[in-house]
Amino acid sequence: MTGTLESDALAPERPRFHGVVSDLAALRKASRARRYGNGVFPPELPSRSVIAKLLTDLAAILYPRHFGPPEEQLHAPEHYLARQLDRLFLAIREQIRREVKLFVADASEEAVDRRATEIAEEFVQGLPRVRALLDADVNAAYLGDPAAKSIDEVIFCYPGVLALINHRLAHRLYRLGAPMIARIISEIAHSQTGIDIHPGATIDEGFFIDHGTGVVIGETTIIGKNVRLYQAVTLGAKRFSVDENGALEKGKPRHPIIEDEVVIYAGATVLGRITIGRGSSIGGNVWLTHSVPPGSNITQAKAHVEFFDHGAGI
Repeated sequence: MTGTLESDALAPERPRFHGVVSDLAALRKASRARRYGNGVFPPELPSRSVIAKLLTDLAAILYPRHFGPPEEQLHAPEHYLARQLDRLFLAIREQIRREVKLFVADASEEAVDRRATEIAEEFVQGLPRVRALLDADVNAAYLGDPAAKSIDEVIFCYPGVLALINHRLAHRLYRLGAPMIARIISEIAHSQTGIDIHPGATIDEGFFIDHGTGVVIGETTIIGKNVRLYQAVTLGAKRFSVDENGALEKGKPRHPIIEDEVVIYAGATVLGRITIGRGSSIGGNVWLTHSVPPGSNITQAKAHVEFFDHGAGI
């Protein structure tokens, strides 16, 4: 009996979930065949984990005193930035190369590399503009919130600022031609902050999202200067247009235009390609599907409460 047990122990063990592994492999193979054809090795994809690390590095480049390593906060930050930018350029170019190769059919390796280099260089060259926009956003948050004690607190602690750091980086990549990487960035910010901003949304300077949880801003939204949103605001589409085959038409303007100096309070839902005029105030929990002129003050209808005298007639 002892010999039998020993021989069983030495025998190769069949994996417990062999069937599950085989089924998943078959499903992956079928998916690849549908998308790329039989026998075609699927292209490399951008790496979400690498992009998440790049976001951390980009935040440190934009605000080295706040997000950079402690030893670099006061000592030669220019040297730190120069080293980081050289390394970051190579890393982000590789992620862009993967996306370009994925979506540009029949492009040569040289053409893919050239396009990835162009996008990466333009992205890095635009970082000072991103920092300038973010400074205006941070200042708007500080001036607009009586609870804010300092600019440093706003940069460190406000989820709206973190969401905007990511959005302004994502939006630039989206415009330059790397929409998948941009969308990954926006979803990383969404998971961190509860604020969902599509990278296609165009947002001018001085934007402040107070509290922030549950805010949704759609792809074709246009937001002017010095706009303020509170939590659970939705800037969404009212309906989706379809083509003659019934398929959704992509990229059509379908989200609101919010002009300068507008305030939209908590829980408001603004839908469709409508315009909220400059200086307007949209009250909490308002459902709005039509344009309003500049200086409008839109609130809910007041609740009507009736009091009944249960003693009447007795």
